[in-house]
Amino acid sequence: MSEHTRKRVAVLISGRGSNMTALIDAAKEPSYPAEIALVVSNNPDAAGLGRARAAGIVTATIDHRPFGKDREAFEHALQRVLEAHHIDLICLAGFMRLLTAAFTSAWQGRIINIHPALLPAFRGLDTHARALAAGATTHGATVHFVVPEMDAGPIIAQAAVPVLAGDTPETLAARVLRVEHEIYPAALRALAEGRVAIGTIKKPPV
Repeated sequence: MSEHTRKRVAVLISGRGSNMTALIDAAKEPSYPAEIALVVSNNPDAAGLGRARAAGIVTATIDHRPFGKDREAFEHALQRVLEAHHIDLICLAGFMRLLTAAFTSAWQGRIINIHPALLPAFRGLDTHARALAAGATTHGATVHFVVPEMDAGPIIAQAAVPVLAGDTPETLAARVLRVEHEIYPAALRALAEGRVAIGTIKKPPV
């Protein structure tokens, strides 16, 4: 697949960027329909920035702190960077900022996220501890389109893992992370190839 037909993807991170790394690795395959063209972080100290640079990916930092509570100004700065790099699709990978309805609507159908739970269960943070506290026997990960409501967009892919006796949030997180690294590149491939779109998919059974 030529570089001209591959979708240009920006990955947004706030921390270590393990899912970002999985996407970068997948995109090394010549037939993969997307290229990771840019990695953006709101955290100048994000370990994932170093990982991205080591992989030869262009990086940008837009520190959210100088913007205070002005999310729109932060997003305007983000949008300028995305436009400058001719980005087609956005993948959120541990990006710890809530995006406004205006931004998510502008990118509707072109922005996806990975969430460490089987949505619609356990939206939000601390999913592994909450799954254990609830006595869940199955847990997992979900890739979904981003919409204004948090963790509520149409689901592209899910993968389940068993919750084992003696699991801690850390052991469960590690098991879930392994399937995250499988389904996120697969979901991005499907989106870049035009096999999924926000108006044509429904939530699969959990």
